[in-house]
Amino acid sequence: MSKVIVVYHSGYGHTQVLAEAVQRGALDAGADAELMSVAKLENVNWDKLAAADALIFGSPTYMGSASAPFKAFMDASSKVWMERGWVDKIAGAFTVSASRSGDKLGTLTQLSVFAAQHGMIWVGLDLMPGNNSSKGSEEDLNRLGSTLGVMAQANADEGPEVVPPQADKDTAKALGGRIAKVAAALTRESEAA
Repeated sequence: MSKVIVVYHSGYGHTQVLAEAVQRGALDAGADAELMSVAKLENVNWDKLAAADALIFGSPTYMGSASAPFKAFMDASSKVWMERGWVDKIAGAFTVSASRSGDKLGTLTQLSVFAAQHGMIWVGLDLMPGNNSSKGSEEDLNRLGSTLGVMAQANADEGPEVVPPQADKDTAKALGGRIAKVAAALTRESEAA
């Protein structure tokens, strides 16, 4: 069984809704999966992160990048980076903003570079873009058409009890399941070696 930790910051609750969906996907795929909020750095359990097979990063997109609390977590990981503590762990990410674009690709790129600096193995979505033809709909998985990670949209004037929409939560669940399966396969392979 692989160990997956969903490491996230949520400013208004929308990112937490996605984090819970990612966790559900990982649990459904047979992983031991838990959530870890980085809203307060003193609550980060670095030992748990070190013991995980996969870390799935989640941050809202603010002004085209990860939120300040998530960036503080990234900066605080420099000791782990120096010790190469996360090398070969699986990584992936998700983000949400109010606008359809909202420059979310900037956040996913930032998180993938962060993972690469740590020597992690990045896993993106394996879903085709949804809602990109006359037969598509807002209910399609990957309705915003990302491959690097999950992009979700949540109207600024609606709370997490309403948005992100179900399609975005289902896409996040799919990412959690995919990463859990990849982590389990790599864990089995390394145990057999």
